[in-house]
Amino acid sequence: MMGKLQAAGRQQGVTILGLVVVLVVVIFVSLLGFKLIPAFLEYNAMKNAIYAIAREKQNGTVSEIRRAFDSRQAIDDFQAVKASELEVTKQGNQIVISFAYRKEVPLFMNVGLYLDFAASSAK
Repeated sequence: MMGKLQAAGRQQGVTILGLVVVLVVVIFVSLLGFKLIPAFLEYNAMKNAIYAIAREKQNGTVSEIRRAFDSRQAIDDFQAVKASELEVTKQGNQIVISFAYRKEVPLFMNVGLYLDFAASSAK
């Protein structure tokens, strides 16, 4: 009887060491996310810009497309790709705008990540 009372009175749960380990992992993943999210947001803004320009400027010249990209760049504030670095081609009756670039994201001390991004307005 006494053994059952002692076993029932024992508490179970997470130790302080386990809690610290979980907190360190959560903080590391959060900091990694805070460093990487801006790079993905910039890529998404540029990708949306080339899709919209390709739809709007089906009969446009290369210089008109580059000016439209410059205008969107000024509004959306993305800096990774310049209008002169866009590749503008024509496939059939469709204008195809594409870009590719590498972004270095410093993490801490001398550790960083290279992210390669590429997008094309071709379906």
